[in-house]
Amino acid sequence: MARRADEEYDYLFKVVLIGDSGVGKSNLLSRFTRNQFCLESKSTIGVEFATRTLQVEGRIIKAQIWDTAGQERYRAITSAYYRGALGAILVYDVTKPTTFENVSRWLKELRDHGDSNIRIMLIGNKTDLKHLCAVASEDAQSFAEAEGLSFIETSALEATNVEKAFQMILAEIYRTISKKTISSPDDPGAGPTGGIKEGKTIVVSASEPDGTKKQCCST
Repeated sequence: MARRADEEYDYLFKVVLIGDSGVGKSNLLSRFTRNQFCLESKSTIGVEFATRTLQVEGRIIKAQIWDTAGQERYRAITSAYYRGALGAILVYDVTKPTTFENVSRWLKELRDHGDSNIRIMLIGNKTDLKHLCAVASEDAQSFAEAEGLSFIETSALEATNVEKAFQMILAEIYRTISKKTISSPDDPGAGPTGGIKEGKTIVVSASEPDGTKKQCCST
């Protein structure tokens, strides 16, 4: 039996979403993977993920996006999920300066637990709330440049720049792994979620969440 189209891909890239609770990580995930937005979405408990297969620079990439809870009490749980991530999206809320101030702390945790070659993107979310904006784009851009991060502002509600943001980070990951030697099968660093080898798959147990919390409105 032939494999379904969504099972055919050249690379599997694991990307983690991190940042304070309430900045819109779950809605960025649902907008990118299902084109949905939930006004009444609840805070993520622990970790969940969703996938989407798309073309990046001529190759078929299966993006496995992990949504990590921002609450302090889940920090110890989520740190293990940095393992195998080739990319990270660090999100703050443009209407809440505290979430931007905490970006440095999240970045340190990511660099402590993540791969040294991980590609990182800084996202300022909720640009639809222009009248409440409290973090200047220039400040975030300057911070991103100083830390070697890519930067973009998004609105999960209006679907502004969400597709572009994920395309950018996936393209960065692809260019990074294309430049370095593919790990050998005996390399312990090439774990099951690394996604560096072409056609590498990940086995997910039945107890793992499927990334779907509730039905939302589609647009």
